[in-house]
Amino acid sequence: MPGHGVRGEWQKEEHPIVKKMTEKAREPRVNDRIKISPVRVVGADGEQVGLMETRQALDMARDAGLDLVEVAPNARPPVCRIMDYGKYKYEQSRKIRKARKQQHVVHVKEVKMRPRIDDHDYEFKMANARRFLEARDKVKFTVQFRGREMAHKEFGMKLIERLLADIDDIAVVENPPRSEGRFITLVVAPKTKK
Repeated sequence: MPGHGVRGEWQKEEHPIVKKMTEKAREPRVNDRIKISPVRVVGADGEQVGLMETRQALDMARDAGLDLVEVAPNARPPVCRIMDYGKYKYEQSRKIRKARKQQHVVHVKEVKMRPRIDDHDYEFKMANARRFLEARDKVKFTVQFRGREMAHKEFGMKLIERLLADIDDIAVVENPPRSEGRFITLVVAPKTKK
């Protein structure tokens, strides 16, 4: 049987039912899902109420029109808090959305050049590189050699020196220039603002 004992492509992704079950397991236990007794209870105002039976704590939460939420399940006895669980979940999702909105995923943009590049083409590519760096992305410069140009790699190094001088004000070298066969590559990152 081909592929016997090897994980198939279909097994790499988590099954939707298993995924839903693990998400449910990560959520704190609320109200009747809390099975352990006794529990340490923290009131809605944040003050310690004390150690009490789960049933009693649940009745106290229901009298206040709130939920009993297990906030520290690994503590012995577990710590439960009286709170509005729906409001708590909403605030958590807002915090996650705000953090996601503020984060910036750094991409590596590539700018390819030839050692005998024309001035206008060079300026155009440098304008693109500046735009990428201002958007806080990294830039990989690649100088490509063809045919007889391989005999004169010094022209490629001069081009690298020229572009480093042109972007010195907004970029720092992350990976120094490196010759790899028909290419010279260089990676720069945007300067961090102080």
